[in-house]
Amino acid sequence: MDGRQVEIQRHHSLDAIGAENWDACACPETFDGGRAFDPFTTYRFLKAIEDSGSVGQGSGWQPQYLSAHLDGQVIAVAPLYAKSHSQGEYVFDHNWAHAYEQAGGRYYPKLQIAVPFTPVTGRRMLVRPGFESIGQNAITQGAIQIGTQNEVSSLHLTFCTEDEAEVGRNMGLLHRTGQQFHWVNDAYTDFDDFLASLSARKRKNIRKERAQAQAFGGEIVCLTGADILPLHWDAMWRFYQDTGARKWGTPYLSRTFFDIVRDGLSEDVMLIIALRDGAPVAGAMNMIGRDALFGRYWGCVENHPCLHFELCYYQAIEWAIAENLCRVEAGAQGEHKLARGYLPVATHSLHWMRDAGFSDAVDRYLVAEREAVADEIEVLTDWGPFRKDKREDHQ
Repeated sequence: MDGRQVEIQRHHSLDAIGAENWDACACPETFDGGRAFDPFTTYRFLKAIEDSGSVGQGSGWQPQYLSAHLDGQVIAVAPLYAKSHSQGEYVFDHNWAHAYEQAGGRYYPKLQIAVPFTPVTGRRMLVRPGFESIGQNAITQGAIQIGTQNEVSSLHLTFCTEDEAEVGRNMGLLHRTGQQFHWVNDAYTDFDDFLASLSARKRKNIRKERAQAQAFGGEIVCLTGADILPLHWDAMWRFYQDTGARKWGTPYLSRTFFDIVRDGLSEDVMLIIALRDGAPVAGAMNMIGRDALFGRYWGCVENHPCLHFELCYYQAIEWAIAENLCRVEAGAQGEHKLARGYLPVATHSLHWMRDAGFSDAVDRYLVAEREAVADEIEVLTDWGPFRKDKREDHQ
């Protein structure tokens, strides 16, 4: 760009960048008053994670937020963290860490550009419109330079977009793919219209599961904004804490995070709560994007057949159809979602290894892994729950 220099700055708090500068890069579409496409990279969401102590001292996620400046203007930002472990990422590199340390290296700390604890695809090189090329290059090269200067083992950009993966490959980064299951709205008018697109056996199974779930002895409500009462937030925290303790040993997010979301982000949240005698017995927390619903947390204090499927999948689909959203992203992993109308999609991440020999070894591994992921997505799509004519539409 006519010889002008981009300055990269590193910050330990989002306050140093500010909401206006951050969101001008992360979600410029909100300046018309609408929702963000990606609620997880907004200033308010990442600030809630920071202010709640869910990242920072003692968490293994140390904020190192990046900003790129050109002629006094912030043209790009990135949620960069120094990591002392590989928890809360959902793109698993434990085997890489083991191999690196077996060879005598020190894998941690490493650098991670990601939304903590959130396996949702979105832009990671957050660039102000009009500065796409120079901004992406500046953020990536700046992060690599920090990694080189601090002699860290690696840099990882996880759950980036496919376009960013292409940019990263052209810059010499290693490209990794994974797999998730998403529900796609094919202009359905209601849930029955969606069911009509499925094979007869899958329709019958879903109707059976919904009947079992809805016979739990109470009611199911979908709540957002001011309709989410303190008792619902208290229950959702209990549900999250129980599920987190069983899955990860220690829940990633603090209670303060939920309090901050309650007070400032409730319009971004849709809770699906099962109530029996007025008391919440199970719930699912979703985040609302401009064209998608993102399923995040689930938990219960009573076990009822198929209630998990109802709250996490079927109610989410119904709500998305009613709100005319394009898709539902139901989180990481889970081939059981296939039978419930969710199809496999590829996810992407980018990786830089400081050691050239280790980078070559990882690159060879990733070539084979990408082929295996592509084959599995093709097979699972072919085995999907849709009628034959609809399966052809999805291929």
